[in-house]
Amino acid sequence: MPASAPTSTPRPVALVTGASSGIGEALAHCFAQAGHDLVLVARSADKLQALAQALAARHGVRAWVEPADLSQPGAAAALAATLKRRRRAVDVLVNNAGVLEQGAFARMAPAAQQQIIDLNISGLTAMLAQFVPPMAARGAGRVLNVASIAAFQPVPTLATYAASKAYVLSLTESLAEELQGSGVSVTALCPGITATGMLSSAREANAQLGRIPGFLIGDVDDVARQGFEACMKGEVICVPGVINRAAMLASRSTPKWLVRRISGALGRQAL
Repeated sequence: MPASAPTSTPRPVALVTGASSGIGEALAHCFAQAGHDLVLVARSADKLQALAQALAARHGVRAWVEPADLSQPGAAAALAATLKRRRRAVDVLVNNAGVLEQGAFARMAPAAQQQIIDLNISGLTAMLAQFVPPMAARGAGRVLNVASIAAFQPVPTLATYAASKAYVLSLTESLAEELQGSGVSVTALCPGITATGMLSSAREANAQLGRIPGFLIGDVDDVARQGFEACMKGEVICVPGVINRAAMLASRSTPKWLVRRISGALGRQAL
């Protein structure tokens, strides 16, 4: 059941994965404030229920909770089938669900590497495969894929994570071109270091990360707002923060071998 009573005028529906905390939760508030009903997806049903109630109380929208582990094969298809059965068309798909594991590749458990791939790559791709075709058939829709500033360069100690986000960025850019003129836009949000629970967990695992200067850490609400605005404008790439944008431009204009050397020198200091 929705978290608030339905209204006579249908609202657009935004589906947000990884909505239980961090950037996903902040994005859910952005879309709700703009008048979207929400489908909230994450593994934690309790956190999603609390968010649904908060969105209904604060913004007067409906929010449906759909707990799911999108790293599991078939999860995206099952979610799409559930929404189709309930006649809830998705106008905006926000692929925010993701996992980060920090540390030396050779010392990381194979299962941890696979988890990153299963959620950040396979889960995201499966969601796109389920929800983009209906958007294209209707001639309208928006997609916001949450990537990372790490997508633009190799990052030692975040090797698999950075590679997974490079995949997200490349796929977004390809689909944005492929879907031109279809009425469907695809945006990649590429935040830098952001004050979320993911950062707190990484700091607990590596004390070196506690030395990151405060001015390099983005505010989660600001990051979400910029991502929301870019999505609604149909922009292809959104990199919040002046320093992050400068780093992105530098990485794209600097020879690959030099980017590798600089990233390697900085990354080895974190080990």
